[in-house]
Amino acid sequence: MIDILIVEDNELNRDMLTRRLERKGYRVSSVGDGQQALDSIAATRPDIVLMDMDLPVLDGWSTCSELRKNESTATLPVIALTAHAMSDDKQKALNAGCNDYTTKPIDFPLLLEKIETLTQAN
Repeated sequence: MIDILIVEDNELNRDMLTRRLERKGYRVSSVGDGQQALDSIAATRPDIVLMDMDLPVLDGWSTCSELRKNESTATLPVIALTAHAMSDDKQKALNAGCNDYTTKPIDFPLLLEKIETLTQAN
């Protein structure tokens, strides 16, 4: 079973995405900010992270950069989730170390494809 960590500060978005992913058979946990994400990843070692970029405490870009600096999380797949849809926003997320990028509102079938692709690669 694939373990997914959702990092999202909007509780409604987090709950909706959690329910949809759990219905597809994933094991899902969630946190509300980047620092909680780093702490949770260190403790639970998810298979993939779905990360909002606009987060309190530590934003998604900084959180992903921190993951890439740590040898034990350097290859952890991260998909950026953001309402920012400009091409430079996508490049900023990829430059921070995200493996892929999805805009909100989320195209759920496309997100599932990305999750499957990235978790099969590891």
